[in-house]
Amino acid sequence: MVETTDACRLTRRTLLKIGALAGGGLLLGLPLHARTEPPDAAPAELAPNAWIRIQGDGRIRLVLARSEMGQGVMTALPMLLAEELEVGLDQIEVESAPVDPAYINQLLGEQATGDSTSVREAWTGLREAGAVARTLLIKVAATTWGVPEAECQARRARVQHADGVRSLTYAELAADAARLPVPDQVTLKSPADWTLIGTRQRRLDTPGKVTGGARFGLDVRLPGMLYATIQPCPVLGGSVRNWRGDAARQTPGVVAVLPVRRGIAVVAETTWAALRGRERLELDCRSPASGIADTDRIRDRLRIGLTGRGTLAHRAGDATTALETAAQRIEALYEVPLQAHACMEPMNCTADVGPDHCAIHAPTQSQQGALATARRLTGLPAERISVQTTLLGGGFGRRREQDFVADAVELSGYLRRPVQVIWTRADDLRHDYYRPMTLHRLHGGLDDQGHPVAWLHRIVGPSVLARLNPSAIHDGIDPSLVAGAVDLAYAIPHLRVEYRRADTPVPAGLWRGGGHTQNAYVTECFLDELAHLAGQDPLHLRRRLLAASPRHLRVLDLAADRAGWTTPPPAGVARGLALVEAFGSLIAEIAEVTLSDNQVRVLRVVCALDCGQIVNPDTVRAQIEGGVVFGLTATLKGAITLADGQVEQGGFDTFPLLRFDEMPAVEVHFVPSESAPGGVSGIGTAAIAPAVANAVFALTGQPVRTLPIRLASGVAVS
Repeated sequence: MVETTDACRLTRRTLLKIGALAGGGLLLGLPLHARTEPPDAAPAELAPNAWIRIQGDGRIRLVLARSEMGQGVMTALPMLLAEELEVGLDQIEVESAPVDPAYINQLLGEQATGDSTSVREAWTGLREAGAVARTLLIKVAATTWGVPEAECQARRARVQHADGVRSLTYAELAADAARLPVPDQVTLKSPADWTLIGTRQRRLDTPGKVTGGARFGLDVRLPGMLYATIQPCPVLGGSVRNWRGDAARQTPGVVAVLPVRRGIAVVAETTWAALRGRERLELDCRSPASGIADTDRIRDRLRIGLTGRGTLAHRAGDATTALETAAQRIEALYEVPLQAHACMEPMNCTADVGPDHCAIHAPTQSQQGALATARRLTGLPAERISVQTTLLGGGFGRRREQDFVADAVELSGYLRRPVQVIWTRADDLRHDYYRPMTLHRLHGGLDDQGHPVAWLHRIVGPSVLARLNPSAIHDGIDPSLVAGAVDLAYAIPHLRVEYRRADTPVPAGLWRGGGHTQNAYVTECFLDELAHLAGQDPLHLRRRLLAASPRHLRVLDLAADRAGWTTPPPAGVARGLALVEAFGSLIAEIAEVTLSDNQVRVLRVVCALDCGQIVNPDTVRAQIEGGVVFGLTATLKGAITLADGQVEQGGFDTFPLLRFDEMPAVEVHFVPSESAPGGVSGIGTAAIAPAVANAVFALTGQPVRTLPIRLASGVAVS
């Protein structure tokens, strides 16, 4: 149960700080991570160090510390604040947060957005901040009128007395409220009194996106700005040995051609001139020391890791012995390919670097990382660097990287002019930090009653966190590679999960849903193979293995009921089921598929979701629908392949996305819950691949062990 009616204890060290702003305003922040201002600093000079500003002119502002990349945080987080502050969503202004310790995402350990953490991390803090402000404003009004606080009520940025006559606006109360001490405790509203949380609210970022007023990274325009594009070595891991830029320099509009860390940059007065100039570059590249990579060589490298013993990631019982004595056994090898992010807005960044300043304007998921990159490249202190976060045209983990930020900072530092670096779609696909290719060998055993008793799972793949966060690796285990495999909910008595690190020349990075998108596909499909071996219905087997987990059963049963699992589907159609637990949430997805011209066609996807308390049902539903689309593209469409060290895909012709006419009907049903919110951005993506693959298995009788799904010619419905 989430705390609501009982008083929530607050202390000065761990919760909220109040300070005066220019014009007699009220500033609320989180001092545990807040920057300390000089004691003699004038209020007008204070930089934002808090979530909320109630200004003397009546404006209420939320400092948004998370990146809006389509997931709806620009609406959900203000809803948390507005609920407790007793203001309408329409009365809140949202501004992007600067880089400051006050805005660190405690679930990530840095000021960044990702891993489905935004609402989870803000759930308590923002509501408490609103409650403290409301408490102070009511106290001032009660004192002014000489009445008990219990006779005062806040509503729509105004405190009203019970007599229905007296009222004061927040603007009128803010100056006096700023001088009050922080209360030691506040009371959060009961869910029964919520007017915003749990209701459908229009997104605050939609009007600007519809009218064209929204500001994405590519919309940034600064006085005197130049445009640049960079030609790296096309071979992954290679470097430029020699180059010729005479023809590029002669392109009308080109102002500079120069080497930078990632390759050769062409800088021009327009994007068109920069791209035309780059086409005229002549490069001679040096092969990487690690050797030329191609898909077959990577696969062979991973296969080596399938032999011998791996590092133990999780163990329950004695899976090896249990497998040897099992009545029935099965072995399977699964392969998950490289995947690109393919954000709709390609990578870009604008920087303005001078002798004593650096301003970055970027669609970034990591403001703290962008500032660190600028410090490293410019040598400037942090207080001389600013990071302005624009809207993101998709992120999916790609924009936590810093390569595109470094491009702009480096070039602007050389030229001492604002520079916007743009990537083409080909750049985006061929120089990504990819979801790594992994191989999975599984062994399963059943007893004489058809009950799973043994489960061995070896994961072979490169480490993602060895580059991004080495401190997260313990005993040789990369948690991002084993997520969803080491924490199976199913009651299998003997289970062993191993990880074998096998690094490759391909840059590996975070991808929407993380390791769950690989391991859920593997584990859920293998469970269906065990059900087939046992002659059991996949839903029935899961229910048996989850008999002690009512939460999992509720999700399964809701999905099965809404999909009509017990009713036979039409001829030529089959259903597949997958259950995923990730980011504090649970989802069951059932996909209905058919075959058309030997191609898999997904007709319908039914989702049952338990994500705890729901802030805005519309954004949650949209996230699940978007996750299904994103995951279906990876399940049915493209994969990244390499030949002679180069990525073969360079556009949506060779890396196709799901089309409108291929989109299935998607239903999202919520399991009521009073738990704190869980994450939803990646869980829908993780569940769709195994749901579709299991439906294909049911339809054809052939298990799907490699993605994307490619059926052999002449495959018939079983």
